[in-house]
Amino acid sequence: MSANQRQYPRTPMKCRIKICHPSFGELVAQTRDLSDGGVYVRHDALAALELGERLTGQVQDMPFEAPVLEMEVMRVDAEGVGLRFVRD
Repeated sequence: MSANQRQYPRTPMKCRIKICHPSFGELVAQTRDLSDGGVYVRHDALAALELGERLTGQVQDMPFEAPVLEMEVMRVDAEGVGLRFVRD
């Protein structure tokens, strides 16, 4: 799928995000870009995750406490993971 076929356009956005997963507990990583459908998160430890695994994430450094969101791993590469927001 090429970039222009994406359902949601991406916006470059760098912020700190706390990621929680049973395999590593909790870590703080950096986002690279964001869309209405998901987020790309950079961190070496995330490259060990498998496609389809679920984790939670919470944006840090907001003037209010950001919601904790459930996300699913859609892409894994050497820099980090592409995560899809899980909407119930």
